[in-house]
Amino acid sequence: MTSVHRTFTADVPLEAVVGYLRDFAHAESWDPGTVTCTQNGAGMPCVGTTWHNVSEFRGRRTELTYELTYADPHRLTFVGKNKTATSTDDMTFESLGDKTSITYKATVKFNGLAKLADPIMKREFEKLADQIVELMPRTLEALPRS
Repeated sequence: MTSVHRTFTADVPLEAVVGYLRDFAHAESWDPGTVTCTQNGAGMPCVGTTWHNVSEFRGRRTELTYELTYADPHRLTFVGKNKTATSTDDMTFESLGDKTSITYKATVKFNGLAKLADPIMKREFEKLADQIVELMPRTLEALPRS
């Protein structure tokens, strides 16, 4: 199992951050590995909503079905699965006035022979997490303000 953890701040109020990140299709803008992410079905994202995600990692594309498994005003959890891996993106949020502290934890559990890649993948996921620390706040801070 590979896990990365980062805490950073976005100059955006908590409700706007959680509202935006609740739609996992937006991962296209803040996750450097996501190529496309499309919600399955219509409606506002809620627990049980799923997305078809195509990601590119180390030059290879992979497809996962992500599900919003937990949502409250201070936490969102998405779990993506395919035959090779289970990926969990868990985000917690804390209001800092007009800013939001975001704690992002990604865990990938590989299945079968893919488990052998854990040590190599750890370094690659650390690099991706560093990119998310740059991209996610920039994306959130570029949202229209009401």
